[in-house]
Amino acid sequence: MNPRFAAMPTTVFERMSARARAAGAINLGQGFPDANGPPDVVAAAARALTDRSNQYPPMAGLPELRQAIADHYHRHQGLALDAEREIIVTSGATEALAASLFALLSPGDEVVLFQPLYDAYLPLVAQAGGVPKLVRLAPPDFRITAAALDAAFSPRTRLVVLNTPLNPAATLATPGELALLADRIVAVDALAISDEVWEHVLFDGRSHATLMAAPGMRERTVKIGSGGKIFSLTGWKVGWMCAAPPLATALARAHQFLTFTTPPNLQAAVAYGLGKDDAYFQAMRADFAAARDRLSAGLAAGGWAVLPSAATYFLSVDLRASGISLPDTMFCDRLVDEHGVAAIPVSAFYAEDPVTHLVRFCFAKAPATLDAAIERMATAHRDLAG
Repeated sequence: MNPRFAAMPTTVFERMSARARAAGAINLGQGFPDANGPPDVVAAAARALTDRSNQYPPMAGLPELRQAIADHYHRHQGLALDAEREIIVTSGATEALAASLFALLSPGDEVVLFQPLYDAYLPLVAQAGGVPKLVRLAPPDFRITAAALDAAFSPRTRLVVLNTPLNPAATLATPGELALLADRIVAVDALAISDEVWEHVLFDGRSHATLMAAPGMRERTVKIGSGGKIFSLTGWKVGWMCAAPPLATALARAHQFLTFTTPPNLQAAVAYGLGKDDAYFQAMRADFAAARDRLSAGLAAGGWAVLPSAATYFLSVDLRASGISLPDTMFCDRLVDEHGVAAIPVSAFYAEDPVTHLVRFCFAKAPATLDAAIERMATAHRDLAG
């Protein structure tokens, strides 16, 4: 077996979800909503399945979806993208990450990554032969600093992987942070992969700033998006990569030997969804914000110290500030076994020097599910605090 994968454990998300199923627990660990996605988008996929071709679509994606992505980003983020030359559809954002890393890295290239990080980043970097250089972001604000960047960058830096909004921190990079990062990338003549799958799941009037729009970054950035995250259809696995033509050509060559293409009916449905008016996106954000506020207020009333959540489906609880002395992994084990709630230890998102006093909860659930979890969490606090 490939030694890079032989020693890797099952992902923390699958492990905690399996424990939740076995224990009959409420699963606030893995990030998927209770709902089945927008009915009109699902209906568009069903129509396309019966009314349109189910044979291979173009390797780079259906033309209508690529055009819908370009139009969507022009309308929402002011980007001017060439649908034919700068957009490639992938089978989910993780495939987009893999194709980008395999296309752009050579063995020995250094890659700057920010932890907490999505758990697929490091295995993919390793498989591509990259050398990770980790920037540790710390709670409660998880901010990127000039000093941290200066320590991570070197003349050997080839690539930077940024996730904004950042899961699990539930923060988003500020324009100032993006400018700091862009300055360093340009100075060492590097490239960037900007994982922006949560770009529409923002709260409290915030707006998304893309690294691609930062000074000097238009020709250096691969912007990754996800229909699954935008429309809460996590099982569909429809993603995309946006990049200037020289980069896009390299990305396409890697993509063609990974999944080659993505189910055409799902592509057609995502194209339909991306054309929805602003009211849909505003209502989606409002619904998630209401769920966030419901869980946050309920946890706080039960004695838990809740960190702010500016974006994503997630919020975190500070165990130490809540009077809990257990480390996050032990706490999550006891929480699922003794109190019937599954959560994710934030230390799982760190490859070194982990933060061990935060636990992540997913609030993209029905009100009744959240209320039941809140009740159990109040009992857990009474049992475990002190």
